[in-house]
Amino acid sequence: MRPRPDPRRVVGVDLARAVAVVGMMAVHVLPGEDAPGLAGALYAVAHGRASGLFAVLAGLSLGLATRRAGAARAAARTSVVVRGLVIALLGLLLVDAGSRIAIILPYYGVAFAVVLPFLWWPLRRLAVLAGAWLALAPVLSFALREDLGLPAQYEQPTLDWLARPADLAQALLLTGYYPVVGWAGYLLLGLAVSTLDLRRPAVALRVGLAGALVAAGAWVVSALLLGPGGGRAALEPLAGPLGSVDLYGTVPTDDPWWLAVAAPHSGTPFDLLHTAGTAVAVIGAACLLPAAVTRFLVPVAALGALPLTVYTAHVLALSRTDDDSLTLLGLHVLGGVLLATAWRLLVGRGPLEALVGQVAAAAGRAVPQRAGRVS
Repeated sequence: MRPRPDPRRVVGVDLARAVAVVGMMAVHVLPGEDAPGLAGALYAVAHGRASGLFAVLAGLSLGLATRRAGAARAAARTSVVVRGLVIALLGLLLVDAGSRIAIILPYYGVAFAVVLPFLWWPLRRLAVLAGAWLALAPVLSFALREDLGLPAQYEQPTLDWLARPADLAQALLLTGYYPVVGWAGYLLLGLAVSTLDLRRPAVALRVGLAGALVAAGAWVVSALLLGPGGGRAALEPLAGPLGSVDLYGTVPTDDPWWLAVAAPHSGTPFDLLHTAGTAVAVIGAACLLPAAVTRFLVPVAALGALPLTVYTAHVLALSRTDDDSLTLLGLHVLGGVLLATAWRLLVGRGPLEALVGQVAAAAGRAVPQRAGRVS
């Protein structure tokens, strides 16, 4: 048994989403990169890169959905805003439910509104904008936080924060775990990738190679700046060995050299460019897989087709345990695959995906359509 294929879906994109979901599970569950053996290696590979992939894929999905809207752009924009608001609200509810992890959904939902003006831009303009945004937005954030004296926000926004709109906006845009000021660049990059025909192997190959080159280049330049450039010598007297410094979305503003690091979740230009590059490389690689391989990966693709449902179930399940073992990760991945595969076979679209989609579509239908011009 298989779900009836949707001709608009790209199997490689679903597989890449599955990689993102599993990677985020690994970071949420495993104790850290210092853990011995496979657990430490999985954490190190996924840390920062999985959430970046998740965000790039959000932009890609947004692009694929809105480009099917045709001339009904006002309705599509309304649907995007409402979709973002519903996802952000779900994220706040998950924090209230006692989550032990940093919930990405409120930031993710707000980023939808930020990229609204760029939804129908062509590839070249989107690619230039995304690259500039990923490189320059962290510099703007650094300058604003330094000028306003804004420290990093380690408390996660909850529903109560809706009564504190200034604090909520500051956390979501600038000082929280996934600050939208920088992370919107991931969605812009995803919009750019959505304009390409990823079903064509030559296109997927070029996408993957371009991503790998950007990722490697960002990592190398950061290493040169920190080493021969003198960045490490300037920062370690302030914070100790850089390898032991934990960063949660932003860097301190006591020295501009912080902008040269590429550590996970540092939110610097090199962090964003490296993780954006790895995200694009994964998407390209997943879309390169031939049908002879993907036909055996239907359960994995099902996991990627229900990312919001699986992510939510994973977060709620984690709130009930303090375990951080490789065994628990295996149980979450296996449970997610079984849940997603069964749902796709028996029902189709994921329950939360369907709910959010229906609310967003209803909002779009409520927007009156302009009559077309007569030429």
